[in-house]
Amino acid sequence: MVTRPPPVSPEPDSPGRQKAQQVASVLLYVGLVLLALWIIRDFLPAVGWACVIAIALWPVLRKINDRKWLHGRTTLIAAILTLAIALLVVLPVAIGLGQAGHEAHDLMEWFKGVQEKGIAMPDIVRRLPFGAQQVSAWWQANLAQPLRESPAMKGLHGEAVMTFGRHFGARAVRGLMVFGFMLVTLFVIFQAGPRLSGVLLKGARRAFGENGAQLLERMAAAVRGTVAGLVVVGIGEGALLGLAYAVAGVPHAALLGLVTAVAAMLPFCAPLVFCGAALWLFAQGTVAWAIGLAVFGFVVVFIAEHFVRPVIIGSSTRLPFLLVLFGILGGAETFGLLGLFIGPALMTVLMVLWTDWVR
Repeated sequence: MVTRPPPVSPEPDSPGRQKAQQVASVLLYVGLVLLALWIIRDFLPAVGWACVIAIALWPVLRKINDRKWLHGRTTLIAAILTLAIALLVVLPVAIGLGQAGHEAHDLMEWFKGVQEKGIAMPDIVRRLPFGAQQVSAWWQANLAQPLRESPAMKGLHGEAVMTFGRHFGARAVRGLMVFGFMLVTLFVIFQAGPRLSGVLLKGARRAFGENGAQLLERMAAAVRGTVAGLVVVGIGEGALLGLAYAVAGVPHAALLGLVTAVAAMLPFCAPLVFCGAALWLFAQGTVAWAIGLAVFGFVVVFIAEHFVRPVIIGSSTRLPFLLVLFGILGGAETFGLLGLFIGPALMTVLMVLWTDWVR
């Protein structure tokens, strides 16, 4: 009987063994990265905002670092830039809260009067070109009577207000935590300085080749262009409409202009603010100013949204207008506010891959 020799196991350094080890290493690395991301999942929004702000301010950081009297003082530069970002966010919020607190007493007095006497119908309702009789009848039946016993007022004292307060408080605390961790992360990124960008590019070249490094640079340019398009254009819209509020006689024009600037950073949100101001003017009886403010606001928003913003974002990323719009709106729908900056960057990746494919 002939016995077969036992199978010879592959040598430790054979090609099959090396390939299996490489596959196992890749799976191990991917698993560890996914596990790390899952562990820090609650801090990813803070890291994402810090990366967006750092990418937008990276050219400023490089220029500051090139100054002779600041060269090498990375900790001082990081502290100054982080403090500036904190003040840019904290000061407007503090001013808004202070203004709201100043108006709280008058608001409470108005609310008590509404409970006891109802809301008086403004004279402008009687002068409506159409539907004045129907609107007046509805107003008299629902708002002109004392509202203490109305179902809406009873609901304001019920469990719904407590639930809303708890949810609002929890969201506010979470927002403060994200903002704090974002500042810490931003300080660390700024402190790393240009060395960090060099390491990232080196890692991209090693992992994906020269095309990977170029793709990373174009994604950073997309984020930087999106920040410029959203923030700069939003500030411009807020300044123009703030001036219009002051001319039209809207109270607290500066604060309302600031709110408009923040709303204008989100696509198609500025009309909510200036239309509200126009309605207030309309209720006060200044119909001409109300119409003029609304028309001026829509002209400003139309020019900014359809010409200025797409040019700023598209020129830095070389994206068509449609991809810019889809990237902003789709990113906001998927990732929230952070998606406003992530969406165009992903559209840039899509455009680069398509360009390379059709070459």
